[in-house]
Amino acid sequence: MLLNYIIASIKANEQKQISYSEFMSLALYHPQFGYYMKEKQKVGKTGDFYTSSNVSTVFAEVFAQQFIDIWQSTPLPFHICEFGAGTGRFAFDVLTKIKELCPATYEELTYSIVETSPYHLHEQKQRLKEHRNVHYYRSIDEFQTKPFSGIVFSNELLDAFPVDVVSWEHGQLYEIKITMDENSLLQEVKTKCDRAELHEWLHQYGPPLQEGQRIEIPLAMKQWVQHLADWVEQAVIFTLDYGYTKKDWEQPERKDGSLRGYYEHQMITNPLLHPGEMDLTTHIHLDALIEMGTELGFQLQYVNTQDKFLLEADILSYLQDHHNPDPFSAESKRNRAIRSLLTMSTYFYVIKQTKGM
Repeated sequence: MLLNYIIASIKANEQKQISYSEFMSLALYHPQFGYYMKEKQKVGKTGDFYTSSNVSTVFAEVFAQQFIDIWQSTPLPFHICEFGAGTGRFAFDVLTKIKELCPATYEELTYSIVETSPYHLHEQKQRLKEHRNVHYYRSIDEFQTKPFSGIVFSNELLDAFPVDVVSWEHGQLYEIKITMDENSLLQEVKTKCDRAELHEWLHQYGPPLQEGQRIEIPLAMKQWVQHLADWVEQAVIFTLDYGYTKKDWEQPERKDGSLRGYYEHQMITNPLLHPGEMDLTTHIHLDALIEMGTELGFQLQYVNTQDKFLLEADILSYLQDHHNPDPFSAESKRNRAIRSLLTMSTYFYVIKQTKGM
């Protein structure tokens, strides 16, 4: 049981407390009991949340056309690397559409997936078995192609990275940690922040904190961007996720931070509930992500909300004219899915960067 491992980590600590990033690493990525690592349906109706690629095949079809346009206008090789491919549906729909539109390109294309979850890896292999040009890796370090050139894609990857949590009170920065009470129930504890890396991150990338404000610090995101920059030689990099700008973080409604849980499609405000059974997520720091990339040699090409991106990519042309009054017809379902996709996309951002181009 995961809770036993968390309690053991707390007891092993001299102060009898662990950081939020330690807690999230166990809750999400413990090899046996972590939420993403265990045998459990996570995405879709029987899971805990939806992603854009699960709403409609049109989402992947739009990106398939984007990828084709990139290959037609640049010398990049026909290679796509997707990080955190979930159920594999996006990869399947992209490959199917490229095969339909550009059969010759499809024959030369390599699609690589970097996936840490054994459950999702199995699901991806089952879904993608008809496509023989797909390769799977557990990490960048396993990747055979070094350095990498091609297209890099991730959707709702960074929001699942472990974060540390701090608050600003009376001119002092405090770190929020996890401990337990006499009944072994998990609870938060506030301590004076003595970790230099958290102070440095806030100074370099964070918004100015208001009195009583709580915020997440994504050290793991910075490490990932650094790792990506070291690995990529020439690439177009698409990062899709929900997040806030520095200006957004300064709004009063953000003062409690963004760390939340999702359990059976219900938002849970207490992230300590259901460890290992619940998805944990935060809004990413959009400006920080862009600044980190620029420091490491990425060039920002595009940033906007996902709905605007999809409209600019002419998603409305995918709507189908039909005169069938049946609301359950294929045409009706497809059109409803496109409208639903646009509605949910107002909360997401598309960031497009390049390196070595």
